[in-house]
Amino acid sequence: MVWGLLCALLSAVAYGVASVMQAVAAKAAPDAGAGVDPRLLLRVLRQWKFVLGLGFDVLGFVAQIAALHVLPLFVVQAAQAASLAVTAVAARVFGVRLGAREWTAVAVVCAGLALLGGSAESEGSTQVGLGFRLVLAGAVVVLGLAGVAAGRASRRVRTPALGLVAGLCFGVVAISGRVMPSLAPLDLLTDPALYIVAVAGGLAMLFYATALQRGSVTTSTAMMVLGETVLPSLIGIVLLGDRTRPGFVLVAVAGFVLAVTAALALARFGEPAPIEPQQQAAAR
Repeated sequence: MVWGLLCALLSAVAYGVASVMQAVAAKAAPDAGAGVDPRLLLRVLRQWKFVLGLGFDVLGFVAQIAALHVLPLFVVQAAQAASLAVTAVAARVFGVRLGAREWTAVAVVCAGLALLGGSAESEGSTQVGLGFRLVLAGAVVVLGLAGVAAGRASRRVRTPALGLVAGLCFGVVAISGRVMPSLAPLDLLTDPALYIVAVAGGLAMLFYATALQRGSVTTSTAMMVLGETVLPSLIGIVLLGDRTRPGFVLVAVAGFVLAVTAALALARFGEPAPIEPQQQAAAR
C-alpha cells in the first residue's frame, strides 16, 4: 500500500513538471488555424521543452501504472489531479508568488490525499474480458470524434470541451492500464489494452496541446482534471471492484472532493508567461 502511494505521488510530480513544459511549448508553437491539427504534435516535438516534458510523462505513466496495480482508481486519479499542486509549487521556484489562498489549496490537496490513502483498500479484484476492452476501444473512437468536433466549435466552447475530452482520454489510459493483468512484455504485446493506451494517450496529448495553444490554460487544465478523475473513479468502483476500508466511505469521499476541488483552484499555475514575438518566430 505504501509503495503504491509513493508511486502515485511520483506520478503526480512527474505530470506536474511535464504540464508546465508542455504548456510553454504549445503556446510557442505556430498556430495553423482552426480545428484540431495532428501536425501540431510534430511542431511541438521540435521543441526541447516539449520533448523533455514527454520524458516526464513517461516516468509519470510508469509510476501511475505501478500504483494502479496496488491502489483503487479513485486514489490514483485524485493523485493525478494533485499534479496541479506540484505545478503551483514549481511556479514558486520560478519566482511566481503564492498567496495564502494558493498555499491553503496546496495544503488541502495534501490533506485530501492523506484521507484517501488512509481509507483505501487495495485495488479491486474484478477481472474483465475482451468485451470490456472492446468497449474501451469504442470509447476511444467516440472521444476522437468528439475532440475533432470540439476543435471546430466556437471559441467559448472549444477550450473547455477540448480539455474535457483530453481528460476523458487520459481516463481511458488509466482504466486500460488498470485492467492489464500482467506487465510482462509478452503478455502486454498480446493485450488489446496496451494499444488502447497508445491511441488514447496520443489523442489526449493532441487535444490537450490544441486547447493549451488556442485558449486559456486554466480552463483547459481544470476541465482535463475533471475528465481524468471523476468518471474513471466511478468505473473503478462500479465495474472493477474498488472499495474503501470498512467504515471509511465518507472519509474517502471527503478526501476525493477535497483533493480535486483544491487542485482545480490551482489550475491557473499551468499558465505560461506570454510568448514574445521573437520567441514565437524562433519556434517555427
